[in-house]
Amino acid sequence: MSLKLIVGLGNPGQQYVHTRHNAGFWFVQHLAQQFNIDLSPEKKFHGVVGRGRIHGHDVRLLLPLTFMNKSGQSVVPMVNFYGIDNDELLIAHDELDIPAGSIKLKTGGGHGGHNGLRDITPHIGNDFHRLRVGIGHPGHKSKVTGHVLSKAAPNEQIAIDSALTAAFEALPLLLDGDIERARSQINSFKLPE
Repeated sequence: MSLKLIVGLGNPGQQYVHTRHNAGFWFVQHLAQQFNIDLSPEKKFHGVVGRGRIHGHDVRLLLPLTFMNKSGQSVVPMVNFYGIDNDELLIAHDELDIPAGSIKLKTGGGHGGHNGLRDITPHIGNDFHRLRVGIGHPGHKSKVTGHVLSKAAPNEQIAIDSALTAAFEALPLLLDGDIERARSQINSFKLPE
């Protein structure tokens, strides 16, 4: 089964563009740029959508414009409208539990406290693919909101960008449905010393 929909989670609005919580947005926006896919607002999906060819595959892109904790209001209607199965869905999102500069491909599992996933899984289940973009943890749960809604330090941003680049390199495998090889390639990524 090949991927048909790639979703990037984040918050809409200029003030959030460079915040860590928008790492999923960065992934999809970069894809759109790289493959010349126009992203335009689509009311019925409460988001910005695009469709184009990526490595020979017909793929739809979605950036929900609902704010993170309401991501399901965007993702669920689009999945249902196009009849997209969970194994054809990749959701890219920021991940506190892994350091900046790490990236992991995971299929299934809980929402791990991520508000975007928490809003999506009750409606479609949890056995879709996730691209977990590490942003590191601030050390205490009381600091999490401030951490995800602030800008990464320059060295962290470079690390996150390097990890995203590693994910782009595995895209042909992902799109072909060769999830295990893609997972192995993405999950073994290490920042250069």
